[in-house]
Amino acid sequence: QVQLVESGGGLVQAGGSLRLSCAASGSIFSFNVMGWYRQAPGKQREFVAAITSGGSTNYADSVKGRFTISRDNAWNTVYLQMNSLKPEDTAVYYCNWRSGVYNFWGQGTQVTVSS
Repeated sequence: QVQLVESGGGLVQAGGSLRLSCAASGSIFSFNVMGWYRQAPGKQREFVAAITSGGSTNYADSVKGRFTISRDNAWNTVYLQMNSLKPEDTAVYYCNWRSGVYNFWGQGTQVTVSS
């Protein structure tokens, strides 16, 4: 089992910034992928960004150039720096940890961007 605890969501004006954090604990395999997904009201959950334990990153086109994902392997923590936020970024953001067949989710943190 892997437990994920997210923090850092909140309310921000358009153009502002927020930083999300997600700390993983439990049975952590050395090779894993940590990432962020989001779900807006009435929409399906969608991929935002991911980073491997080796540091390779991947982003959704909608956030490229605005969001940066990073991680601290010593603390099993992943971060999402969100800049130039837009109202359409409003969603519940979920942390994800996966390795092989194992896949775990955090409880989600609300991000609201006002226009």
